[in-house]
Amino acid sequence: MTAQQTPLGTPFTASSTAADILSGLDLTGREVVVTGGHGRLGREVTRTLSDAGARVTVAARDPERAAAALDGIKDVQVERLDLTDPGSVDSFARRWLASGRPLHTLVNNAAVLFSPEIVRDARGHELQFSTSHLGHFQLTRALLPALRAADGARVVTVTSGAARFGEIRWNDLDFTSGYDPATAYGQSKRANVLFTVELDRRYADQGIRAFAAHPGVIIGPGPFTPEQAESYRAQGLIDDTGSTVIDPEGGKKTIEQGAATLVFGAASPLLDGHGGVYLKDSDIAVLDDEQRPLTADSIPSDANSAMLDPDDARRLWEVSEQLLTHA
Repeated sequence: MTAQQTPLGTPFTASSTAADILSGLDLTGREVVVTGGHGRLGREVTRTLSDAGARVTVAARDPERAAAALDGIKDVQVERLDLTDPGSVDSFARRWLASGRPLHTLVNNAAVLFSPEIVRDARGHELQFSTSHLGHFQLTRALLPALRAADGARVVTVTSGAARFGEIRWNDLDFTSGYDPATAYGQSKRANVLFTVELDRRYADQGIRAFAAHPGVIIGPGPFTPEQAESYRAQGLIDDTGSTVIDPEGGKKTIEQGAATLVFGAASPLLDGHGGVYLKDSDIAVLDDEQRPLTADSIPSDANSAMLDPDDARRLWEVSEQLLTHA
C-alpha cells in the first residue's frame, strides 16, 4: 500500500490556491456533496467547485445558517445532515438515492473543534471520532450506489498532519478514561486516513477512488481570545502583534491555499488511476517514517507507514461497522 504513496510531481506548490487547481477545468455535469461546505475551508471548496461548473450540495446541521453563508454562490443547494445522528445520515442518503442522481465526488469535510472537556454524541461516542470518522463512514457507505452510478467517483476525506501522531485506541475509542483533546483529535485524523485506505481497497475496482487530504494549518485572521492568542503564539501561528503567520512551505496557509489540496483530490485529472493515498500541497505526499518532533518552527505533516497500515485500516472498518450495527 505504501508503494502508492509516491509524489506525482504536480505543477502545484504549497502556495497554490483552490482556484489555481481548477483553472481551465470544466466540471459541468458533476454532482458533488460537501459536508460542512459552508464555513471556512468548506465554503472555499464549495465556491471554487461551483465556479468550475459543478453542482454542489452542501450538507449541514443547520441548513438556514449554511444557506446564509453561501449566499452569492451559484448552483448550490443545502440539505440537512447531522453526522452524529444515524437517522439523519440515513435520511440524507435516502433523499439523494431517491433523486436518481449519480454522485461524482463526496467531500467528507465536516468536523468539530475539540473541547478541553469530553463531549459525547447521543450514543455515547466521543464527538470528534463520531463526527469526523463514524458519521462520514456511515454516509459514504450509504451513498455507494450513487458513487457507483457516477462511473468514476472520488471520495475525499479531510484529515490532518496530526494523523502522523494519532493512534487508534482500540480498547477505548470513546475515552472512558484518559481523555485528552489533542489525543482525541489525533485519533480522529488517523481514522480518516485508515478509512481512505480501506475504502479504496474495497471499491477501486467499482470505479470509486478515495483520498485523504491534509489542508495545512489554517487559523484565519482572527480576532482571537486571549487564551487562543497565547496558544497560537506559542505554536508560531501568530506573531507578537497578533497577526496570523502565513508560511505555506511551513504548512501555515490561508483558507484559499488550504482548500487547494481538497479540490485537487476532488477534481484534478492528475489523480486519475490513483487512490488510497494521503495528499498534501496538491500532490501525493512524501512517505517519511522518521520521528520528527512538532515545534513552533516545524509542523511534520508528510505521510508515514503507520497511518497507511492496511491491517489497521481493515480492522477500523470492521470496528466501525460493529459500532453502527449496535447504534
